[in-house]
Amino acid sequence: MKSNLTKFLVGAAIAVAPMVAPTFATAEGERYVLVSHAPDSDSWWNTIKNGIALAGEQMGVEVEYRNPPTGDIADMARIVEQAAASAPNGIITTLADYDVLKGPIMDAVASGVDVIIMNTGTPEQAREVGALMYVGQPEYDAGLAAGMRAKDDGVTSFLCVNHAIQQPTVGERCQGFADGLGVELGESMLDSGTDPAEIKNRVMAYLNANPDTDGILTLGPVSADPTILALEENGMAGDIYFGTFDLGDEIVKGIKSGVIQWGIDQQPFLQAYLPVVIMTNYHRYGVLPGNNINSGPGFVTADALEMVEKFAGEYR
Repeated sequence: MKSNLTKFLVGAAIAVAPMVAPTFATAEGERYVLVSHAPDSDSWWNTIKNGIALAGEQMGVEVEYRNPPTGDIADMARIVEQAAASAPNGIITTLADYDVLKGPIMDAVASGVDVIIMNTGTPEQAREVGALMYVGQPEYDAGLAAGMRAKDDGVTSFLCVNHAIQQPTVGERCQGFADGLGVELGESMLDSGTDPAEIKNRVMAYLNANPDTDGILTLGPVSADPTILALEENGMAGDIYFGTFDLGDEIVKGIKSGVIQWGIDQQPFLQAYLPVVIMTNYHRYGVLPGNNINSGPGFVTADALEMVEKFAGEYR
């Protein structure tokens, strides 16, 4: 597995090296659609868009990005159906809610459209819906690793700010974190919503009502950015242990300044880029990696920010 992946990555590196004129065995009309659950307001997904755009350019295929503007999962299910009806060569999609999305995805597979699951869901769920593979971060495992790290750093109680409570897989990050600490999740997971002002106010209210809280976990820029503002306003910035999932401009600044101890990088660029490359090579040459690909987790701290800071919000 490692040998095959190494060869694949070396091949990818050669494809982007300067002065190389790649030759594509392009099938006429190759087109891939990536469907996400993200609302338009979530800037984290810009990296996903950049990933499929670069892969499409390098592989010589057409790529499209589609999503429900408000993040509504039922709306996303309809988008998957519409994407399948447009007869693409393949669909790359998140599996944010298995119960809602499994039907449209299985129908797409039954119609002859190849599918790769990325970002949310699990390898097991990807197999159950008939997808070729899964590319993403095991959410519970990432939360568990974060919780164990926080426990080693002395954290005993925490607040998990969940801005996507409607997506069960995202909540697994909070549960994993609690298990890593060795505590009950209980009331520690806050349904914050997505409005920045509301998130800030709810975080401040929780910390005011639970003054013994010594750690905070946010699940992405949507919840991290307002939480930073909340801590600055109540005077706790830099004094309370703060870890977050994902990266973004404000998160990188927070890590650099010491307000945030670490960010978990699930490498969304790879979650978008690799499926396009893998599916294209599968359709052209019949080759497919023999297993799923974990794109994370990786902890980003102040010690290793140079390249992350350079590409945050674009490719990191």
